[in-house]
Formats: sequence, structure tokens, C-alpha cells
Amino acid sequence: MYVCSCFGITEQQVREHADTGACTPRQIASACKAGTDCGGCVRRIQSLLGRGDCPRRELIDSGAPEPLAAEAGAVAPAALSEAA
Repeated sequence: MYVCSCFGITEQQVREHADTGACTPRQIASACKAGTDCGGCVRRIQSLLGRGDCPRRELIDSGAPEPLAAEAGAVAPAALSEAA
């Protein structure tokens, strides 16, 4: 079933992104754009994510967060200035 009709994102896709570490609607949006157009799907995304355990939250608590797949290709601003 579609969660985000604006971008054609399904419940399964949201769950897959959650399994890879996206714990919030904002992180889901970063991964696949769901929730960034009309916003009508944000509550559905929240309900799919629930309030359960989040592997990424455990990493953050331990002080060693790993980037999401969508964030992994991003270049940090400091790295840009060093490259110049």
C-alpha cells in the first residue's frame, strides 16, 4: 500500500529504510523524499515507525553514530574546505 502518493513510496519501502537506520519521519524523508511535498503522509510514517527500538538510537547513545545510506554520500562542509 502506498504511504506517500506524491513520490510513490510504499509501506514496504518505509520499513526497509527503517531497517537500515531511519528512525524518524525526517530521516525517512532524507532517504526517499516521503513526507516532503504535501506532508499528508507524515502521520502514517510516524505510525509505521512506532515507538519501538531503533538501532540508530542505540548507536547515538553509545556515541558512535553511523550515517544513513542516504547521508553516506554527503560531503561534510569541513571536508569541502580542506579539499580547496
